Amino acid sequence: MNQDGLRDLNEEIGKKPKKSTGLDKVKAVVVVLSGKGGVGKSTVSANLAAGLAMEGLRVGLLDVDVHGPSIPRLLKLAGSRPGMADGKMQPVEWHWNLGVMSIGFLLPGKDDAVIWRGPAKAGVIQQLAEEVAWGERDVLVVDCPPGTGDEPLSVLQIFGPKALAVIVTSPQDVAVDDVRRSINFCHQLSNPVLGIIENLSGFVCPNCGTVHQIFSTGGGERLAEEVGVPFLGRIPIDPEVARSGDDGDVYLAVAGKSPAATAFKSVIATVSAAVGGKPAAADAKE
Repeated sequence: MNQDGLRDLNEEIGKKPKKSTGLDKVKAVVVVLSGKGGVGKSTVSANLAAGLAMEGLRVGLLDVDVHGPSIPRLLKLAGSRPGMADGKMQPVEWHWNLGVMSIGFLLPGKDDAVIWRGPAKAGVIQQLAEEVAWGERDVLVVDCPPGTGDEPLSVLQIFGPKALAVIVTSPQDVAVDDVRRSINFCHQLSNPVLGIIENLSGFVCPNCGTVHQIFSTGGGERLAEEVGVPFLGRIPIDPEVARSGDDGDVYLAVAGKSPAATAFKSVIATVSAAVGGKPAAADAKE
């Protein structure tokens, strides 16, 4: 399907009468995308959602990575099962008024593979979005798998042009090239890009706390300037991020004032302001 066809399809979906869904009381949607795998997108999604909830917002987190759902592990919710009420699934509750839904909650076993083609994935994503009782939420954060395939396309078509995109890259040119495609993907579907996050940008020494530039840096910022979208900030590599993710301890809840935590909080302040929460200049919760 060419660019005009994608735009026409998105507009046609937007014209259809909207039935009552579990999204009716969700005020804003932020979709986290990445052009390339391995850039820490799910970690960013989990900390973004948790950080917004810690700020006092009512937050939902929807994990639509059908083949590799990471959110249950990152939030120490693996093995959880959603409840049912009035014919709708209930999000699994985390702390600070954060409700979570993931296909990982619905699989019989943690090692089960999901072997589905596009239409089946699109149908399940629509169910997870619309047939879950999200209730009153200030913002729904959606964690998508990398690329511009079935899952991101389904998400942006379900939510329409109101969904704001946050795009995650690492600094290297090989990742930035793919992120450029993600930005064009959002533009083709008429979704505004809230900004680019340059993740894995520098390394935080665990002994002295200094950020060392062991790889290239600045690729995300240069791309943001080139394509005319906001640059949300650099998040350095911190060994504590990996440990907290493996253990299911949200990094922001345990990191204090580390350079990576400070960078995360700056991003969260900007996103919070964009969805009607605290102004970007407000201090994030420690």
